[in-house]
Amino acid sequence: MLVGMHPHQDGPLARLRRGHEDLVLDLLRKHGPLSRAELGQHSGLSRTTLSDIVTELIESGAVVATAPGTAPRRRGRPVEALTLNPSAGQAIGIDFARRAVHVSAVNVAHEVIGSAGEPHDPGLPWEERIALAERLVGTLADGALRLGALNAIGVGVVGPVEDPDAGPDTGPAQPWPSAELPALLRKRFEAPVLVDNNTRLAALAEATWGAAAGGQDVLYLRLSHGVGGGLVVAGALHRGAYGLSGEFGHIAVESGDGRCSCGATGCLETVASVGAVLAAYRRAGGHADGLAALLGALEAGDPVALRTLEAAGTHIGTVLAAVCNAIGPGVIVLGGELAAAGPPLFEPVERALRAHIMPISRDRVDLRPAALGEAGGALGGIALVLRESPLLSHYPARPG
Repeated sequence: MLVGMHPHQDGPLARLRRGHEDLVLDLLRKHGPLSRAELGQHSGLSRTTLSDIVTELIESGAVVATAPGTAPRRRGRPVEALTLNPSAGQAIGIDFARRAVHVSAVNVAHEVIGSAGEPHDPGLPWEERIALAERLVGTLADGALRLGALNAIGVGVVGPVEDPDAGPDTGPAQPWPSAELPALLRKRFEAPVLVDNNTRLAALAEATWGAAAGGQDVLYLRLSHGVGGGLVVAGALHRGAYGLSGEFGHIAVESGDGRCSCGATGCLETVASVGAVLAAYRRAGGHADGLAALLGALEAGDPVALRTLEAAGTHIGTVLAAVCNAIGPGVIVLGGELAAAGPPLFEPVERALRAHIMPISRDRVDLRPAALGEAGGALGGIALVLRESPLLSHYPARPG
């Protein structure tokens, strides 16, 4: 057990010191490795107070200091990074996608231990999906994972999630068993479970380990068989009042009669999802039985394929500009299978974004490809645990 204070001390000064300790531990849990200077900036503690707190946390084993890098030494004390003790435990993330299960594990120092995934039939019963997740988790770290002091699992699912602990009762159209899923997972893993939308979690993962690592205001858009996304605002995942934040695929882009899965017409999803882009390519005279064939046509310079991606990218960039004008992100991350198209998609997106965003923001927003791929949802589940879980507010555990 990691203890930073003597348990018999309970006066005002001791309580203040415990508050300072909790603040430092919370910052390291949320942000991962930080230098003493960075801890000072985030915490607002004086240099002397922070030094005393860090020294005691290192002596107790709650925090470890990594050796300075091998770069040429400059004047002054070498910069060391402080992290939570990696041996204190790991966090597990699970992404229940429509046709696959993905799992990842990260230790409390924000070091990724491993990831794994396996496709399955979309009709696979939930008990079997959970069993598959358990088997995949068992392949990580040679089966030696342990939840340790974190004692929680972050889970991503398809569709709206109103309550991170349970999810809404949205009727038979919901592809996961609502409140039953956390209970099933708790029974299987014997740990508390935090649930959120897997695309929204991918946004948090990209802001933690991926293309926007360290970003405080991040917009993530996934272009897959559906179109959705997520927002990280001031370093925290934004869910919205009803768990519907990030539904960018349902922003109207044209008045055509393309029917969206939400029941409306003209949504971004009707022109920018994988299926919609393939359909547009075929209508224009192209021949592709799937996304791989379309990507091959793009690589070969097929003008029909290039025009199809130009049109889709223009719609995407126009929507992104509108969202940017409303919320002001610093980084936009594009992910999903369609993002594999590369420059033929990103270039028209960039042009439309620059054309429609406010001039003052034009050079302040970076457009980047996602970096985490299929592991994003599972890693986002872990980020949810590391950054936001109230279960961790008293890490490391203290004697009660």
